[in-house]
Amino acid sequence: MDALQGFFYGLGVATDGSNLLAALAGALMGTAVGVLPGLGPVAGAALVLPVTFLFDPAVGLIMMAGIYYGSMYGGSTTGILINIPGEAPSIVTAIDGYQMTLKGRAGAALTLTAIASFVGGTVSVIGVMFFSPVLSQVALVFGSAEFFALTAGGLLVLSRITGGSFASGFLPMALGLMLATVGVEAVSGYARFTFGTRDLLHGFTLVPVVIGAYGIAEILFLVDNYSERPRAPKVTWRELFPTRTEWRRSVAPWGRGTIIGFLFGLLPGPSATMSSFAAYRLEQAVSRHRKELGTGAPEGICAPEAANNAAATSSLVPLLALGLPFSAVGALMIAAMMVQGIQPGPLLLVQNPDIFWGIIVSCYIGNVMLLVLNVPMVGIWVKLLSIPTHFLIALIIVIASIGAFSVHNAIFDVYVLLGMGIVGYFLRKMGFQLAPLIVALMLGPIIEKHFREALYLSNGDPAIFLQGPIAQAIWLIILALMIGTPLVKWWRTARPSARRIKAD
Repeated sequence: MDALQGFFYGLGVATDGSNLLAALAGALMGTAVGVLPGLGPVAGAALVLPVTFLFDPAVGLIMMAGIYYGSMYGGSTTGILINIPGEAPSIVTAIDGYQMTLKGRAGAALTLTAIASFVGGTVSVIGVMFFSPVLSQVALVFGSAEFFALTAGGLLVLSRITGGSFASGFLPMALGLMLATVGVEAVSGYARFTFGTRDLLHGFTLVPVVIGAYGIAEILFLVDNYSERPRAPKVTWRELFPTRTEWRRSVAPWGRGTIIGFLFGLLPGPSATMSSFAAYRLEQAVSRHRKELGTGAPEGICAPEAANNAAATSSLVPLLALGLPFSAVGALMIAAMMVQGIQPGPLLLVQNPDIFWGIIVSCYIGNVMLLVLNVPMVGIWVKLLSIPTHFLIALIIVIASIGAFSVHNAIFDVYVLLGMGIVGYFLRKMGFQLAPLIVALMLGPIIEKHFREALYLSNGDPAIFLQGPIAQAIWLIILALMIGTPLVKWWRTARPSARRIKAD
C-alpha cells in the first residue's frame, strides 16, 4: 500500500479504543515525566516497559512513543516557569522562556511552546509517513555486510556525537558491547562469560540495565543534590493568549525548527537535544530579532521546541524502517517488539502493517491530544512540582524494582538494577554519556549476527564488508561524520580565538 492508503489503514488502528487510551496515557505520562526534574523519557519508558507485555503489541508501543514525545513538551514547562529544564532538549527553551516569565509572559510562552510542539510533531509525522515506506523498500536489498556497516558504524557515530570527548562516549559503548556478550550465544548456543552462574544464562536484560542506569542513577543525583524546588508562578487563563506580534514572530521559527528537527531525527545520537541547539543557533543567524534572543524573544522558544518534537517523531524512521534504534528509547521499543515476537526491520511494513502504520498515525493523534489538554492543564503540571522529593524517590524505587523483577521473575535482575544504578551514577558524575551503553547493549547481538553471517558467506574473507556500493557509501558517510564532527568543533573554538588575536 502507498503512504495515503497506509495512513487511512493506520487511522483505523490508532482510533481503536485501547490504542486511543494508550496514546492518551502515554502523552500524559510523558508530560508528567518531563515536568518532574529527576526523571526522563528513557526512565519513564523503561518503567512502563514490563507493563506493556500484558497488552497487545500496538498498545504498548503507542504508549512508549507517547511518553517520548510527551516528555519533550513537559520538560519545557519547568524550564519556562522556574528555569529548571526537565529534559536536556529543553535547556535551550529555558533561556528565553524564563526571561518571558520574568516579564510576566509565562502563559504566552507556554502556549507558544505547546503550538510549536504540535507543529513540529505533526509535520514530522507527515514526513515519517512518506519517508519510512521508501526506506523500507531500499533496505530490502541490504545484505549482512550492509547491515553490519549500518549498525556498527551507526554505533560508532553515536559514541562520537553524543557530546563531550571521544572517551566519554566510546567507553560506555565498549561497556555495553561487553555486557551484550554475556549469556547464551544466539548462533552456536554456547554459554559465554556466565562463570557457572545460571542467572547469567539469559544475559543482562535491557530493562533492569536501563531502569538502573537512568532511573536509579537519577535518584542518586536527587539525593546528592537534595534541595527544595523553587515555587512556580501562577498562570491565569488570560495570560495564556499571546499578542499579535508574538504570533507573527513565531511562524517562521516554527517552520525552520521543524525542518532541522526532522533531519536530525534521521541521524544516530541525541537528536532531540542536538536539533534544539541547532535550531537556536540558526535563529541567532537568520532571525530579524536576533539581538533580542536571550532576553525573552518568542523565536528563542518556538524554534527549539518545534525542533526537538520533530526530531523525537522522525527518529521513528530508522526504528520502523530499518529496525535500528539510534536512541535509548528506540532500543526499549525494539525490545518490546522482540519480547512480543515481532521482528523489527524492513519487513515490519509487510508482516505487521498494523503496528507500522498504527504507531505513525498515533503520533499525530497524540500531538493533537497534547495541544488540547496541556494548555488548560498548566496548573496541574505546575502542582506536580510541589511533590516532596523524598516521596518521589520512594515511589520511583518501588516501581523500578517491580519492573525489573517482573521481566524474568528473578531477584538477580533487581541486583542488576541496583548495580547499574551505581554504575550509571558514577559514569554521569564523571561526564560519561549513557546512551551509547544502552544502544550498544541492544545492537551488540545484531552486530555480531551480521558480522558472522557476512564472514560465513564470504568464506572468511573480510573484504566482503567493503565490496558492495551500499556498504561503501555507508562507510564513507560514517568516516565523514567521525572526522567532520571534531573538525567542526575545532573550527567553532578556533574562530573566536582568531578574532580576538586580530582585534588585539
